[in-house]
Amino acid sequence: ILNYDIMARFRRRTCIILLLFILFICSIMMALKTLRPDRAGFGDPFGLGLLPELQQRTVLLENKQNSLNRVQGDTVTHVNNFHSSAINTMKASMPPVIKLEEELSSPNYNFHVFYYSWFGNPQFDGKYIHWNHPLLPHWDPKIANNYPKGRHNPPEDIGANFYPELGSYSSKDPSVIEAHMKQMRSASIGVIVLSWYPPGMADENGEPTDDLVPVILDFAHKYSLKVTFHIEPYKDRDDRSMYNNVKYIIDKYGGHPAFYRYKTSTGRFLPMFYVYDSYVTIPEIWANLLTVSGSQTIRNTPYDGLFIALLVEERHKHDIHRSGFDGMYTYFATNGFSYGSSHHNWASLKAFCDSNNLMFIPSVGPGYIDTSIRPWNNHNTRNRVNGKYYETAFSAALLVRPEIISITSFNEWHEGTQIEKAVPKRTGQVVYLDYKPHKPNVYLELTQKWSEKYRKEKEQWLM
Repeated sequence: ILNYDIMARFRRRTCIILLLFILFICSIMMALKTLRPDRAGFGDPFGLGLLPELQQRTVLLENKQNSLNRVQGDTVTHVNNFHSSAINTMKASMPPVIKLEEELSSPNYNFHVFYYSWFGNPQFDGKYIHWNHPLLPHWDPKIANNYPKGRHNPPEDIGANFYPELGSYSSKDPSVIEAHMKQMRSASIGVIVLSWYPPGMADENGEPTDDLVPVILDFAHKYSLKVTFHIEPYKDRDDRSMYNNVKYIIDKYGGHPAFYRYKTSTGRFLPMFYVYDSYVTIPEIWANLLTVSGSQTIRNTPYDGLFIALLVEERHKHDIHRSGFDGMYTYFATNGFSYGSSHHNWASLKAFCDSNNLMFIPSVGPGYIDTSIRPWNNHNTRNRVNGKYYETAFSAALLVRPEIISITSFNEWHEGTQIEKAVPKRTGQVVYLDYKPHKPNVYLELTQKWSEKYRKEKEQWLM
């Protein structure tokens, strides 16, 4: 009995000591937790909260390295201005950026989205622009006679098969620009590919928009987004005018911290330019600009960059290579419409690019419908199938392991390729398509989902 009593007291004492030790450890951990910074990533599920900070830190280091690299060349003044401008602007806008990091997905700078700033309304522009798009006639008069003519009459009747949540907005409206940036950032997109015409020029249904670029850059920077340029086929576009316009873009906008630069395999940081309808200019003209021996060469100058050509037909890949382009993209969101936009051709195009030191940038889209402006073009409609079409395109793109994926589009409403929020709407004459049964932001959510999937898969490719 005595031995049993001694053992019982010993066990009791041991339990009390153990309990006190556990309480001591817990109190230390709680004290350390209170000292942890608010944004310490390891406190987030699976450590994912650390990724935005790591990515932002990497971008800052790359920008610094870029400045050091360019100082060694003959562009010292230009780069110093860029560096000081970037630092000042980043300091000024750091609080909102930090706050946004807590609320939104981290930007994926390998996801590029085509963006259009050509819309106008009476409040900001004195009239409707682009929302009142004309109905385009078929080139065959016999077919054209079977379809209506005229133009749309906003705000109830717009040149689109879907209706934007923001209504028939103006691209100049600061609240609209900010809403767009927030939507893109929520989708984990990193780079805006801005449709661009030289100063004083525009598409046949619009008005010049170059004055809007600084505002877009400022809002993009607020949301940690970057801006690159989608150079449209303006009048008399050739090697000389392209040199002048690239020089204009870099001189005027290259110092902004939101100006996009891509880090090449050789460690250079170069601007990127998408060139729409590049195939309408013969390779010999492009070679004057894009090859080292060209008469108007931009290579190895302060205005060098990565120039990405549009591939439509298979033969264009050889022309693109001969022209001196750095890569190709496919743009169209219509699987099967062209050789380039057909998903089953992407593997062979990627192989061609790999063997010729070119970038292959496939373009994915959520669907296609442009019968509001081309009423005779039903055969090119691609149903969204509640998001399945979009996911199929992403899946096809990931199979070829591209360095960059482009998205057609954020807001090309005329062609029904937008991922911007759309809402159900019915007027006396028109019933607009919508994203039901899903919410207006479903395509932003799908983009964010595939952006994360791309990030994870790319880690596996690199291993």
